Amino acid sequence: MEQLVDEIDKKIMQLLQYNARMSISQISKEVSMSQPSVKERMIKLEERNIISGYHTAFNLRDLDRGTTTFILLKTEHCQEITDFCKNAKEVTDLYRISGEYNYLIKVQTASIEELAEFQDNLIKFGPSKSHISLKNILENRVLL
Repeated sequence: MEQLVDEIDKKIMQLLQYNARMSISQISKEVSMSQPSVKERMIKLEERNIISGYHTAFNLRDLDRGTTTFILLKTEHCQEITDFCKNAKEVTDLYRISGEYNYLIKVQTASIEELAEFQDNLIKFGPSKSHISLKNILENRVLL
């Protein structure tokens, strides 16, 4: 069976996860390979959808979205909640989960008052529990 990624691929992926804008020339220095070889490896990782995109991280506190809340929701209105969350500017992540609750919603708001307004709009879908984050300890952790 062909190995999905080797140690060099992992190193390239780690470098890109820390800085998605790192130049191919800088990556090639870090992994001790030629620029064309690094570029070819990156293209292959993209073609195999191992690298599925390049992203920008924002400082949410400076954008008035510094309050992070995780909401557990129990609902039978699955498509409606999906549509609602896609259209709600406060929602950054939506997960279908197992257990007593069937959705986990990550919400970024400017204040507790804005969160309360969001929850008032959410109540029509079913019961929920909210957990406000007091401090981010690990976020977007590099897993390689």
